[in-house]
Amino acid sequence: MLPAVTATRYVTPLREGGSLPGLMEADDLGTYVVKWRAAGQGVKVLVAEVVCAELARALGLPVPALVTVDVAAELAVGEPDHEVQELLQRSAGRNLGLDYLPGALDFEAGADGVDPELAGRVLWFDALIGNVDRSWRNPNMLFWHGRLQLIDHGAALTFHHHWPGAEAAVTRPYDASAHALVECAPDVPAADAALAGRVTRPLLESVLDQVPDEWLADDERPVHAVRARYAGQLLARLAARDAWLPGLVSAAAAGGAGRRRARVGANRPGWLGPPPPEGMSQR
Repeated sequence: MLPAVTATRYVTPLREGGSLPGLMEADDLGTYVVKWRAAGQGVKVLVAEVVCAELARALGLPVPALVTVDVAAELAVGEPDHEVQELLQRSAGRNLGLDYLPGALDFEAGADGVDPELAGRVLWFDALIGNVDRSWRNPNMLFWHGRLQLIDHGAALTFHHHWPGAEAAVTRPYDASAHALVECAPDVPAADAALAGRVTRPLLESVLDQVPDEWLADDERPVHAVRARYAGQLLARLAARDAWLPGLVSAAAAGGAGRRRARVGANRPGWLGPPPPEGMSQR
């Protein structure tokens, strides 16, 4: 299971997208970006966050630490925004926290520092999980202490929002034309050779074991069967690489011709605040 902490102070809402994550302090003295169980599409987004981030970590890709955050409804009392206060109250219980990265830089500020090997691995990983939210418009990547960090995977694993259509997702091509790393000369064949053999059923089972049972509750299946369903879907996607890998290789070879690079800072998540002054080191 993920480490568990208890929220001690609600700092501020982070008005990113429609989910309104919140910045919270916890009893381990850490500060976390908390994603709510009652927001948006509910706990399925939290499941995707855990499965994708922990699979990425197991494959050696850099992601912030995750914890579960127990939030008491009483912490919402001091929030003046009625919408946010209601969201906190409805989310009382176990939520998901991502380690807050103070001083992190937005992706565009360091995009030229991503080497082809890492770019290829991230691109391959995103194709495997069906991540539709790593475009140049919304990279969901940061640089922290000079190292790339992958964040916000809630939009991946789209098949779990409609399991009857999950089979079609197994062979679905991945559109990498607008991927934020496509013009970093990603070495996709090397990534496939390095990572494909590491994605095994035991690895996926260990990743899925970190998802709290209550987030996987299903009226039709016991929790262990739901976990097996996720593992089976990802293994089927892996086995069907002949259907999506050639297109990925072609997109990587074509690069990002015609992509409009965003102004530095334009893609910076609001919860990081303003970027550090030019020349100031990250702490």
